[in-house]
Amino acid sequence: MSMPPFHLAFPVHDLAAARAFYGGIIGCPEGRSSDHWIDFDFYGHQIVAHLAPDRAPKPHTNPVDGEEVPVPHFGAVLSMADWRALADRLTAAGTDFIIAPIVRFAGEPGEQATMFLTDPSGNALEFKAMADPAKLFAK
Repeated sequence: MSMPPFHLAFPVHDLAAARAFYGGIIGCPEGRSSDHWIDFDFYGHQIVAHLAPDRAPKPHTNPVDGEEVPVPHFGAVLSMADWRALADRLTAAGTDFIIAPIVRFAGEPGEQATMFLTDPSGNALEFKAMADPAKLFAK
């Protein structure tokens, strides 16, 4: 299935920290940039970190499968191999996970490996990999 890339613009308090996190740790290639924003190739999608030093995310969570999931959050659905490689890279970087890498909904149609973390500006991210990628939207 061919899917058009999405675009997401989000606030950060420090562009250098965003560049180090998204470009360095997550491994997103950098696109265009200015003194106020940076484009990143986020697994084929365009995300743009916009400098907004006074905009701090307000933490909120909802319960999902026994965990408190941060809302809002964004992320990517990866292959299991890519998810494991990213989990290893984030762990090696000393990431303070909100929800450490786990498998949830085990044995159910939505079985997935997932992890939650925040970027240096407090934006919450989720990276997941489906046990069966064809069941991403299964009920």
